[in-house]
Amino acid sequence: MAGHSKWANIKHRKAGQDAKRGKIFTKLLREITVAVKTSGADPASNPSLRTVIDKALGANMRRDTIDNTIKKASGAQEGANYEHLRYEGYGPGGTAVIVDCLTDNRNRTVAEVRHAFTKAGGNLGTDGSVAYLFSKLGILSYAPPIDEDALMEAALEAGADDVTSHDNGSADVMTSPESYLGVKDALNAAGFPPDNAEVVMQAATLVELDAETAEKMLKLIDRLEDLDDVQNVYSNADISDEIMAGLE
Repeated sequence: MAGHSKWANIKHRKAGQDAKRGKIFTKLLREITVAVKTSGADPASNPSLRTVIDKALGANMRRDTIDNTIKKASGAQEGANYEHLRYEGYGPGGTAVIVDCLTDNRNRTVAEVRHAFTKAGGNLGTDGSVAYLFSKLGILSYAPPIDEDALMEAALEAGADDVTSHDNGSADVMTSPESYLGVKDALNAAGFPPDNAEVVMQAATLVELDAETAEKMLKLIDRLEDLDDVQNVYSNADISDEIMAGLE
């Protein structure tokens, strides 16, 4: 979800996610399993696996839980076969929404996703209807206060594409998906571990929402993220820090 300050939105998302940690762990374990079955059990040669391991550790998943899942997935010949699905649609205020899923039953998944959109007053679109508005990139976010000059120097030296500072003192480092892990490692080594780091679908143009529409949008995102098959939800909703604070 985009916004004036990504950090404000991250705080809001994490507040809700903490209450759903069990569901988040289940989704992450599913993602680890798929990454292993697709490209192998060695994180050094499987960037997708390493990325989801980082995400799982960031969610405070135990390392032995991750390792056991990798071992199980690398030796498993049977069990559910998950496929990646992406749905595109329109949310409150004409916002564009992308929903990434891992599922073993696409009929169930599309029905649940469509219901979530309909309940929020939105609707599913066709393939490609909103995807052109988004591009894939890595974002490393830093909570205030942060030494912006030192961070920018370290980030650019590490190969980052850009550093954005916000009025509240937070900052975001942008990278290409290919250089994301390298930049993250370099910034960790330079003494700048991010407070949140992920590869996302970022919208080129944003739709600014008023308080009423923002509340509806957040309810849609919550409904979608609560679905077992949904891994990630992205939108071009722009919710100001003030409105986000009021909704909290």
